Amino acid sequence: MFTLAATYIEPTLITYVFLVLAIFLALSFEFVNGFHDTANAVATVIYTNTLKATPAVVWSGIWNLIGVLTSSGLVAFGIVALLPVELVLNIGSAAGFAMVFSLLISAILWNVGTWYLGLPASSSHTLIGSIIGVGLANALMGPSHSITEGVNWAKAQDVGLGLLISPVFGFCAAGLLLLLCKAVIKNPSLYRAPEGKTPPPLWIRGLLLLTCTGVSFAHGSNDGQKGMGLIVLILVGILPGTYALKMSASQATVDGAAVSAKALEGVFAKEAGGLQLDGSTAKDALTDFIKSSGKLTPAVYAGLADKCGDLCRRLDETEKFGRLPDAERGEVRTDLYLLSKAIAKLEKTKALSDPADVAKARELKQTGEALTNFIPDWVKYAVALALGLGTMIGYKRIVVTVGEKIGKDHLTYAQGGAAELVAMSTILVADHFGLPVSTTHVLSSGVAGTMAANRSGLQMATLRNILMAWILTLPVCIFLGAFLFAFALNLIALIGIH
Repeated sequence: MFTLAATYIEPTLITYVFLVLAIFLALSFEFVNGFHDTANAVATVIYTNTLKATPAVVWSGIWNLIGVLTSSGLVAFGIVALLPVELVLNIGSAAGFAMVFSLLISAILWNVGTWYLGLPASSSHTLIGSIIGVGLANALMGPSHSITEGVNWAKAQDVGLGLLISPVFGFCAAGLLLLLCKAVIKNPSLYRAPEGKTPPPLWIRGLLLLTCTGVSFAHGSNDGQKGMGLIVLILVGILPGTYALKMSASQATVDGAAVSAKALEGVFAKEAGGLQLDGSTAKDALTDFIKSSGKLTPAVYAGLADKCGDLCRRLDETEKFGRLPDAERGEVRTDLYLLSKAIAKLEKTKALSDPADVAKARELKQTGEALTNFIPDWVKYAVALALGLGTMIGYKRIVVTVGEKIGKDHLTYAQGGAAELVAMSTILVADHFGLPVSTTHVLSSGVAGTMAANRSGLQMATLRNILMAWILTLPVCIFLGAFLFAFALNLIALIGIH
């Protein structure tokens, strides 16, 4: 009923119901994300009396929106790359919906629980743990029962290193920045705690407002993408005729893909040594290859040759890209996805030696990504709105923890500025490389770093609770994601949905 694969099936009422529910859950995740992460951006300006709570939250929401709208999409599709390949290719299937619902519900449950306790846990850790849990459950319930195939472990390692290093960097860099400020800027007013409700001097207010703006923008450009990637994946599964391909792409881009595919078809066919595959056998060969455990065999080259030929034929038969039949758009996306991922793995292993072949393969991969990795504007607006509303409604618990409970002394102007400047810079760098990082971890560790550098004292009970939440987030969300996915699949089997 829900399959997006070789055959296009017109969506039914039940598929639209699942579509609405899945998008609602993805936006709910971003709404709860606002409790945790965006709240960190306004904590310092509120606790230094730079802005009152309401204008601070509204200002932060505006810059989150701008950050989301100008985001590159690299983080969004980096998150998607962690998902099991077979479920990404068949996201419109019952198992695909089970995956989306399971990982989003488990992430929301943990986020709400830690927010209620006032613990600044990471939404990035939460979502990634849930994805790993779903991937592991999918692998263990599959025919191979191998956990090596359940998750893109190479991508997970890159993401994990970013999430692990960023809070350590935030602690050290913010502390060092504060000490540098003390050595260079001798104005004592910068290092005082606010007196009552009195705002700081105008130049300090401007500085803190600038850093708050930067963190809000960076948060939107990074964290906002996590929900966007999942929403686009859902839309592709249910409405491939509308969302499978970037129909606004230039005809030159499309023609370039057809030319590259035609040239590579012969190259791959030669490497296949006469072996020929077509249809589902070619798809299966490439699906197995792009998994972490996949090995390069003649069948892989045969599958690549078939998909290049299939892609070239479909694009050549269509006079204009916009006239590509709805029934074929999902199939073209699948071809481009498999070719892009397989070529990326060939590049990494240096399997192609001829420079001309390498250039053509890279061109096809980049074109494929340009035609498939896009996010509709309405999705960006919806995610930005969900983030902003979440911040406005639930910001207080996290703000109080960051502003009052990390250090023993009140946050000074310099401490707030240093922590936010480091958080902003770290997130923007991670965004450039397509790595999801935690605003919560970077900023709260930055505040702790400034407290340590200033010898203001740290509230160890709070730090222990925060650290415990950080340590537990991944294993708990892995368990929740795996449990909910297994439960959903068994329920689907019981009621007979396919």
